[in-house]
Amino acid sequence: MSNTATVDTELLQEDTLKGRFLSFSFGEEIFALEIKYVTEIVGIQPITPVPEVPDFVKGIINLRGKVIPVIDMRIKFRKPTCDYNDRTCIIVVDIREISVGLIVDNVEEVLSISDENIVPPPDYRTGIQNRYIKGIGMVDSKVILLLDCARLLSEEELEELA
Repeated sequence: MSNTATVDTELLQEDTLKGRFLSFSFGEEIFALEIKYVTEIVGIQPITPVPEVPDFVKGIINLRGKVIPVIDMRIKFRKPTCDYNDRTCIIVVDIREISVGLIVDNVEEVLSISDENIVPPPDYRTGIQNRYIKGIGMVDSKVILLLDCARLLSEEELEELA
């Protein structure tokens, strides 16, 4: 009986998170992640560099005794870098059971975006392709790029971080 209750609770929790996204920005561009991947948001803190990792991996942080690798999303997305400031945040996400911190310029808000307000990304024939984009959300007059958290890091990159 307790097994059924656990499954029902998990389904209920997943259902309440459906269509909910945490938005963040780089300058004028707004991105969002499904909230189910987000474990917490922390301010920027001292990062310990680690040798021989990809350039977008800034290093590791100690978050309450847990070592978390952190990725500068500007570098990952080939955007111009900028200095961190008081608005810079680290979004801690779980990607395939590995906790990773994503450094972003600014956390915006939690959004509810219904399926009818999400369109698929442009296909490969247009010349615009991006393995990270899961869809494009339309909220009021804003266009929000919805990221596929499961595909932010390749298998090889995840192995290096683990």
